[in-house]
Amino acid sequence: MTLMILVALLALAAGLLFVDRAYLAWVLPGALGLIAWMARGGSLWLAIPATLIFIALAVVFGNVDLRKRHVTSKVMPLLAKVFPSMSDTERTALEAGTVWFESELFGGKPDWRRLIDHRPPGLSEREKSFLANEVEEICSLVDGGEVDDLGDMSEEAWQFLKDKGFMGIIIPENYGGLGFSAEANSAVITKVSSHNVTLAVTVMVPNSLGPAELLLHYGTKEQKDEYLPRLANGREVPAFALTEPGAGSDAGSMTSRGVVCRGQWKGEEVLGVRLDWDKRYITLAPVATLLGLAFKLYDPEHLLSEEEDRGITCALVPTDLPGVETGRRHDPLGVKFLNGPTTGKDVFVPIDCIIGGTAMVGQGWRMLMDCLSAGRSISLPGLACGAAQVTTRVTSAYALVREQFGMPIGRFEGIEAPLARIVGRSWLMNSARKVTAGAVASGEKPSVVSAIVKAWLTEGMRDVVNDGMDIMGGAAISRGPRNTMSRMYQAIPIGITVEGANILTRTLIVYGQGALRCHPFAFREMEAARVGDLDEFDSAFFGHVGFICSTAARAHLLAWTRGALARVAVQGPARRHLKRLTRLSASFAIVSEACMATIGGDLKRRELITGRLADALAWMYLGSCAVKRFHDDGGRTEDLPFLDWSIDHALHETQEALYGVLINMPSGLVGGLMRFLTFPLGRRFRPPSDRVARTLARTILENDALRDRFTADIHLPTTEEHPIVGLDLGRRAMLDAGPARRKLRSAVRAGTLPNDAELALLPTALEKGVLDEKEIDLVRDALTRQDELIQVDAFDHEAYLGRCGS
Repeated sequence: MTLMILVALLALAAGLLFVDRAYLAWVLPGALGLIAWMARGGSLWLAIPATLIFIALAVVFGNVDLRKRHVTSKVMPLLAKVFPSMSDTERTALEAGTVWFESELFGGKPDWRRLIDHRPPGLSEREKSFLANEVEEICSLVDGGEVDDLGDMSEEAWQFLKDKGFMGIIIPENYGGLGFSAEANSAVITKVSSHNVTLAVTVMVPNSLGPAELLLHYGTKEQKDEYLPRLANGREVPAFALTEPGAGSDAGSMTSRGVVCRGQWKGEEVLGVRLDWDKRYITLAPVATLLGLAFKLYDPEHLLSEEEDRGITCALVPTDLPGVETGRRHDPLGVKFLNGPTTGKDVFVPIDCIIGGTAMVGQGWRMLMDCLSAGRSISLPGLACGAAQVTTRVTSAYALVREQFGMPIGRFEGIEAPLARIVGRSWLMNSARKVTAGAVASGEKPSVVSAIVKAWLTEGMRDVVNDGMDIMGGAAISRGPRNTMSRMYQAIPIGITVEGANILTRTLIVYGQGALRCHPFAFREMEAARVGDLDEFDSAFFGHVGFICSTAARAHLLAWTRGALARVAVQGPARRHLKRLTRLSASFAIVSEACMATIGGDLKRRELITGRLADALAWMYLGSCAVKRFHDDGGRTEDLPFLDWSIDHALHETQEALYGVLINMPSGLVGGLMRFLTFPLGRRFRPPSDRVARTLARTILENDALRDRFTADIHLPTTEEHPIVGLDLGRRAMLDAGPARRKLRSAVRAGTLPNDAELALLPTALEKGVLDEKEIDLVRDALTRQDELIQVDAFDHEAYLGRCGS
């Protein structure tokens, strides 16, 4: 009986914790336990003092004033010594941007209606028209072979970009720009990326972190009026100079410096800054006319204030000033976009060249981090999704056109597996791109989410393109006009490296920012302890204690029930996926708590742990975006296998990341306890099944409408000579000729026709009535196209030397 009572009390406590009643979870079972003990004849000598102590604890912890006086005031100074210190650079990065849906995942109890009901503005008719006309036209003007020969786009293409507003996509109309939304900017980048990487980079840089965006957010009215119209129409070509030989990810170690002084400017002595810098990897620097420059500002003569070291500052520097050097180029893996170093020696600019004026002196790092919070959501995710969709379209055609052992290679299971990964990842990546761009268009600057989509989508591009290279084999390796894959393959490391290298993003940024920004209590506790705010610390600390207890109970119960107990206010086929995501969200939250509690301030240096926690958070976010996309697209039955593949993949990756944390925790005891709480039944999430993978592969091979819809964001050339168009036509021809070719093979097996090449059989097949004239034409057309499409480029000696630049 005693055991039954104990189990009942524990169940009551777990149930109350599950519904976030942490105080009641110990007060109510405790009171009932004391009553049961006394009712069963427990010793009064023990029961009375135990009851008095219990009541005292309940009163102290239940009354805020008593709790602060007797408990919180003692705890706060102790924890203030334990909390990790934070540099100004780290604090600025941490406070940049906003927190969005990732906070729900971090809290272990996602409100799915918040995500599902989110409605971004969507594309306007003007934006749709621009995508359908100007974007298509610039793609037709840029030829990849010509770009490779010239080392840049043609003058005609450059002028078109300037004339049609591509340089000012994000600049408002009242300054002469297009004033497009983040969703439109993302769609433009995705489409031009699908055609040519040089074009994509040239369009994305003026509309990403750089002079225009910094001016829009921080510039003075005079700066905006002077520069934004010139940037919008291309009279000024911008570049932003941040990276140095000794300062890449660690921008705080930059050596570029500016000294406040007086100097000559247009014949007058003015207050200004004398600059020296040495920057590298600066896109558009070789042709830039206006440089956005990040540097450390010093004021030794106290011309601005009594403070000498003023911190990182950003300024606008015309590149035609004496001492400015541009023009040299790096060669980023042979991809012909303009990227190079810039140096400045003893360059003087007036003080009003500082972006935002003197009010923004020393605020450069904050400005950059705030802009990156949104900008990382747009450019490189667009590049990645453009490449993924092109790979989907090309490989799904090639896998039907290319035949071996008498059947299309796409019918082999060995090809179906990578083909399914290509289309599944592409669908998942584009889900995250659209959802995140929609959030930015709605006014969010989600710093953690932007880092996730930048890093995990460019990694997804690597996986997708690599699988595409495997499927296409020699046709993808042999460079030339027929090759549809090589330029994307060359560009993979570029997206992975820029705007925060993925290694850094994964191990330091995603979880490093998320652990404090997205956690419901941690940052509040640290800040309250730092400033000595007892009221705020009490609220945050005891909220955190209750959160830990409730999350532990929720994670364990959801693990035992495989998510069945999760409350999800969403109906339909995605509901079961959301329950499973909720179950892992709770597991992630309590594992995160265990890491912060046991590793403490050293956690930010335990990058193998934080990297795996970042993996878990990222894959949960990507899975959430897949559900959001499925819902926004109307919950179509034909899309369900793609949702299933995406969620199975995301859940398995999340599980493996969390388990990797648990088996590598410094405390084996804590790791074992966490494994029992979060995986009591073992690791039950499996990667996508062969059945689902086979469905994805066969659907993308055969379903024209779905294939067109899933690759609708890319540029499709109109000339039949283009290899993508040729593969599309070849694919259609092979499908149309399929029934007739099967008749031929049946006739050969029956002995009606001899065993010979199909083209050679056609006259006899017509004569014997195996095929009619229409079927003969279909087979001849398909086989003729096939023979042309499986060829690869070859060059004579002189032509090859020309390609080598010799």
